[in-house]
Order: sequence, then structure tokens, then C-alpha cells
Amino acid sequence: MTFDEVRILRSKNRRKTVSSRLIDGVLEVSIPAWMSKAEEARWVDEMRKRFERKSASSEVDLNERAARLARRYGLPTPSSVRWVSNQQTRWGSCSTQERSIRISDRLGKVPLWVLDSVLIHELAHLVHADHSPKFWAVVERYPKLARADGFLEGMAYASGQPTWLDNSHDSAAGPEDDLVDAPPELGQQPLW
Repeated sequence: MTFDEVRILRSKNRRKTVSSRLIDGVLEVSIPAWMSKAEEARWVDEMRKRFERKSASSEVDLNERAARLARRYGLPTPSSVRWVSNQQTRWGSCSTQERSIRISDRLGKVPLWVLDSVLIHELAHLVHADHSPKFWAVVERYPKLARADGFLEGMAYASGQPTWLDNSHDSAAGPEDDLVDAPPELGQQPLW
């Protein structure tokens, strides 16, 4: 989504919050009067990105997509699935009590097979609330899981997030576990 114009509204009554709205192709950003030009520019950029993500994510009907995946993989259907803008360090979350799923709007522009991977991960929590081997056995039925995990790790890396926390199938994994094991024929031989 592109904006014809951005209009800044400074307010002495506004203490901390920044808000924005779209009116006839014009993005209005309301900020406190005390903000510097640099902070203004940062917030305009942030609000523009939020509207772009919201626009991209509104093209996908998450409830319908999750219901279709639940049928295909024999998983429970959630009570609701919605986009959220407050998840900056995770791709999705699931409330097993409410049977509701929230998906980060950062995924609004990803290929659908990546979004499906995250939805299946969250749907699997409706069966197993933890990250146990039984949980992973359900998630790993998705044939594009490894590919989607690689895509998400690349996204996380590009945005400066730690990648080893996000989709690890081993809860004890850390950065040192990113090392690839040597092929068995090399054994423990030094490589030099």
C-alpha cells in the first residue's frame, strides 16, 4: 500500500502515544508536540509499515485457512484466528483455554506455505499444549516444515532477532547447536 501523502499532527495534549489513521489516501500520524524531527521520522516510518502490514494481512482469511488446514491434517478447529501487531519476537501464539490463535502481522506478506506452517504449529498446540515429541510429531506432518522454518529463520536474522529460539524442535538448543555435524565417514578426524 502506498500513501499519497503523510500529514503530521502535533498535539500538546498528547503526552506519550502515537497514533495514525488513513483518510482518503492520506496517512495522518498524531504525535506529541515535544517529539524531535528524528523521532517524528521514525514514527512516520513505523506507522507506514504498520499500515502496509495490515493491508497485506487483510488479504488472507485466517479463520478459513486455519479451518481448511485443520480438516486436512485432522486437527481441532480453533474458535478464532486473527492477525495481531504486538508480536515482535514470535510468529504466532495459541491460547489453549480459549482455543484462539494469534498470528503476527509480520507474516502478512510471506508465501502462503510459510503462513500454513505457522498455523499448523499453533493448531498442534490445541492437541499438545507443549513442545513435546508428540507435539512435534503432529507439526512434522506438514511437508514444507523444514523449508518454512528456513524462511522464518532468514526473516528473523534479517530483522536482528535470535533465530535459534523461534522454531527449535529441541527445547535445549542454543546457538552452538547450529553447527552441522560432520558426515559419519569423517568421524572425529581433524579436518585440516
